[in-house]
Amino acid sequence: MKTLQRGLDDYLQLRRAMGYQLAEAHRLLPRFVSWMDHTGQHTISIAAALEWCQLPEADPGSTVWPKRMTAVRGFARFMAGRDPDTQIPPVGLLPHRRHWRTPYIYSADDVASLMRQATKSLDPRIPARTYATAIGLLAAAGLRIGELINLNRGDVDWQHATLLIRESKFAKTRIVPLTDTTMSALQDYTAFQDALHAPTKTSAFFLTITGKRLIYTMVSTTFRMLCTQTAIGAQRQRPPRLHDLRHTFAVNTLVRWYRQGLNVHAKMPYLSAYLGHRDPTSTYWYLSAAPELLALAADRIEDTTSIKEQQS
Repeated sequence: MKTLQRGLDDYLQLRRAMGYQLAEAHRLLPRFVSWMDHTGQHTISIAAALEWCQLPEADPGSTVWPKRMTAVRGFARFMAGRDPDTQIPPVGLLPHRRHWRTPYIYSADDVASLMRQATKSLDPRIPARTYATAIGLLAAAGLRIGELINLNRGDVDWQHATLLIRESKFAKTRIVPLTDTTMSALQDYTAFQDALHAPTKTSAFFLTITGKRLIYTMVSTTFRMLCTQTAIGAQRQRPPRLHDLRHTFAVNTLVRWYRQGLNVHAKMPYLSAYLGHRDPTSTYWYLSAAPELLALAADRIEDTTSIKEQQS
């Protein structure tokens, strides 16, 4: 497996030197190489690429599968020059199908229930606190899952109550302000860590029971278990996703702005920047993500039209 890891390091270094941003490859390929190592596979094959790209934590209707395949295909082309047994997945094997899956919007009670269940059912030494705090942070700050996993202790600015999100999707780095309540929860978690753990070599903020950084598949599997145990989303054909906590944050923010009578369209770029979107276009999708938002938007349009008619 050292061959694949060494190849990945060389591949990413070469592509960066050529001027490529490699946001997706830098995020996805280490996971692929780790999975290959875990499954005892030493050469990239089409079958291995397909199996990894279609791991069950990813929604088949999303763009996750084809994005994974695109990243693996580029890496396989590079590795084929070193290992003649390497198979390059053909273009179109997992084509992009642009599809927006309606998110599950968690209620405040849902989030509280998930956090309580984590505390109740997981190992009290660290996983219980880790998952309860992580779920709370995802709901409070709308982070991507990878951003939470990659968060380091040094990325938390305790004085200014912010998180530094480094080189996330689209190679963006941003500062995320947090509320006093959220900061207090993070402080409680670090105090619990320090009391329980000897100093670890990892700089990760969220830790496993062995004092290491969380792994995406583990987080996703544990979250699905918590949803099942609490029967959250049990009535839906598709179960709620961890990523839906991010959608919930965005929708709740927009609902709050509408209720406060703010100019939502003028504030949309701020939400886009907070979430780390490439541009506000992606953020506007949330206006159709929840029936309540559509109703509030319609009411706002009706009120604006009525005012204009009175002025004319």
